[in-house]
Amino acid sequence: MRTLRTNVLVYLLLALGAIVSLFPFYWAAVSATNESGKVFAKPPILKPGAKLWDNISNLDKAIDIGRVVSNSLIVVTIYTALSLMICTMAGYAFAKFKFKGRDALFSAFLLSMMVPFHALVIPLFKMMAAWGWLNSYQALILPNLAYPFAIFLMRQNMQAVPDAMMEAGRIDGVGEWKLFTSIILPSVKPALAATAIFLFMYQWNSFLWPLIAASSKSMYTLPVALSSLFGLSRIDYGQVMAGVTIATGPIIVFFLLLQRHFISGVLGTAVKE
Repeated sequence: MRTLRTNVLVYLLLALGAIVSLFPFYWAAVSATNESGKVFAKPPILKPGAKLWDNISNLDKAIDIGRVVSNSLIVVTIYTALSLMICTMAGYAFAKFKFKGRDALFSAFLLSMMVPFHALVIPLFKMMAAWGWLNSYQALILPNLAYPFAIFLMRQNMQAVPDAMMEAGRIDGVGEWKLFTSIILPSVKPALAATAIFLFMYQWNSFLWPLIAASSKSMYTLPVALSSLFGLSRIDYGQVMAGVTIATGPIIVFFLLLQRHFISGVLGTAVKE
């Protein structure tokens, strides 16, 4: 009986936590269907209204939502794929290869996480300007492809792969690349999913660098375009909430697709040497 009461209490607390966590998303989605004056009404309006398409139409006129979403999807898809590949190979090298200066180089990667991105903005801007890459997709994608935390995450998970599996593959004549793709990668699928989620969220929510690197509205990503809705005079919160709802959609979908791998991938970082 005590166990039953404990389970009921736990599920009630979990349900309450879920409601508290999901309410802001619900409120934003409902606000996207109401006119601006009702967004901050007291008490808050929790029923969907009839202004959704009007808000989306106004949003499209203000920032060309189709173009902006396309820019964000192009940038985040290419960045996630390239960065995941680079960070996975770097994590494999740090975990399974012994070379001079390996630990010092890995420590340098970890220390680089302590450097604020704001300190790198001016050098990055000068570099992109010298190469003629400003206001282009490569300027938005290439910086920070070797994401230190992603390398750390992959390295820690790959350390859990037994060296005996690799040695058995080498004895059978398997090359290093096939060993990496056929043995290592299938063994760290949860870590790949977790890293992909981190990289996707990092790039999708990136604001400062796209704001600096993209000088024309045709190259704006979603966070930058949404920030332009906050003018000096009237703010249409209905269309802002419509934009916020659209912006959160891809993150939620991407997380739901990979959620079953996420926790086990993160827990893999607890592997000790």
